[in-house]
Amino acid sequence: MILGFLKARPRKTVEDFMNMPEGTRAELIDGELFMSPAPKTPHQRAVMRLITLLDAFVRSRSLGEVFVAPFDVHLPSGDIVEPDIIYISSRNQGIVQDWIRGVPDLVVEVISPDGVERDRFVKRDLYAQNGIGEYWIVDPQAQTVEVFSLTGDRYEPNGYFERDNAVASALLPEFKVRVAEIFA
Repeated sequence: MILGFLKARPRKTVEDFMNMPEGTRAELIDGELFMSPAPKTPHQRAVMRLITLLDAFVRSRSLGEVFVAPFDVHLPSGDIVEPDIIYISSRNQGIVQDWIRGVPDLVVEVISPDGVERDRFVKRDLYAQNGIGEYWIVDPQAQTVEVFSLTGDRYEPNGYFERDNAVASALLPEFKVRVAEIFA
């Protein structure tokens, strides 16, 4: 019988992940290793512009720290992810160690064509399960930003912002950036 020869792939562990060569672009989600090629130019431009604006806002108000990938986030669920942008509030600074070890206040994913499903569904659910308060999905192709706020154990849409709109955040209510500025 053919089915008798099929075996489930063994789940990967944090130890497996940590034994990969330094600099390997990978994430460990639900026992699966996801590897990604380096991002392309539109992705990097959006990350750079948004990180510059967000970091200046956070630092000028002493609100915490902003980090940019590649930087591992070790979640309480045992998963290890690498969001494009990570915000840790001042009151949550204890999770900033050799990597982020805990629950960031905000994560931002700039989607790439090969990672749309993972960012929109898999990571969204994983981030909600781990209690990350706000999640942004930045889409360079559509030139949009979607903001999700955690309600209970799931995300609720908190805004869909197009090129002519300014992004609004429940977590950082004074932070305003026009979407066009992210994709200029």
